[in-house]
Amino acid sequence: MKNILIVSGHTDLNNSVANKKILEELSRRLPNAEVDYLSELYSDYRINVDKEQEKLLKADIIVLQYPVFWYSMPSLLERWMEETFKHGFSHGTTGDKLKNKKIIVSLTTGAPKEAYSNIDDFLNPIKASCKLCQMEYVGSIVTYGVSYQIRNEKGKEIEEKAINHANRIIEMINSL
Repeated sequence: MKNILIVSGHTDLNNSVANKKILEELSRRLPNAEVDYLSELYSDYRINVDKEQEKLLKADIIVLQYPVFWYSMPSLLERWMEETFKHGFSHGTTGDKLKNKKIIVSLTTGAPKEAYSNIDDFLNPIKASCKLCQMEYVGSIVTYGVSYQIRNEKGKEIEEKAINHANRIIEMINSL
């Protein structure tokens, strides 16, 4: 059985429709997966490095779930990576603890696809980190146009997109 760690990088899930629904679906359909809600655990941005590294050690597959903020990952998720992917743990001459672990990047955007020239360009830092840490970058799953600002008029449509998004993550996981 694959050990799955889903890391939620959204900084405010209470005001999310898509990311919240995606995580609910993944939790329901992957009951053995560990879901790491960074916004609940580390709203103060003080990451418990030992605890998070333990989770990473147990995981075979890591899913980074987040909304795109200013063409990047949210600051909380970036902070989590800065703190947990330490020299000597994830990389360096003695840092091979993440070697061969698989990573899936799962992201949402508020704006429609047309607003992004190439979303894959935003993933280059994650791909480079995977290479440095000897991890396998499996791929990304993107859902566009799910801004929480339109939740009142298109809430049902956003939830349907989120469920479809979760289905694609599960298909990718099952293919590994």
